[in-house]
Amino acid sequence: MASNPVVGARMTATIEGDFVVFLIGMRINKLWKVRSWFPVAKEMPPMMAELMKHPELGLLGYRMTLGARGPVTVQYWRTAEQLMAFARGSDLPHLAAWRRFNKAVGSNGDVGIWHETYLVPAGGYEAIYNNMPRTGLAAAGQHEPVARRGETAAKRLRAG
Repeated sequence: MASNPVVGARMTATIEGDFVVFLIGMRINKLWKVRSWFPVAKEMPPMMAELMKHPELGLLGYRMTLGARGPVTVQYWRTAEQLMAFARGSDLPHLAAWRRFNKAVGSNGDVGIWHETYLVPAGGYEAIYNNMPRTGLAAAGQHEPVARRGETAAKRLRAG
């Protein structure tokens, strides 16, 4: 695993142009139904690995977290069109996973899935990281000292 050291400074993130933030998660509704939720939970890591091998598909970066009821993945995409092409591509891993979910779980209530998509116009974001490794938008884009974009959130938003 590559090292991602803590940066002992106030840093911000920059990214060229418009981009997309895509949140996707799973909620375990019935913990005892392991046969329902475990296959769903194991689908995302291979998809992310495949996307990282193929940057031309548009994924800029991601972060997976685990909550009390299941995983959440924050993804950064170059365009909504690339995100949709990945979701619908018959030769890409998502469509097959989606079909498996609908066949095995559908709407039986054992496992919930959700996603939210945000289209971010160029400069329409603000970020700060203090004593943190490169993460989130800074890992998907550029990681730079706060002073380059402004010392306050308001100044960083205006700088965009």
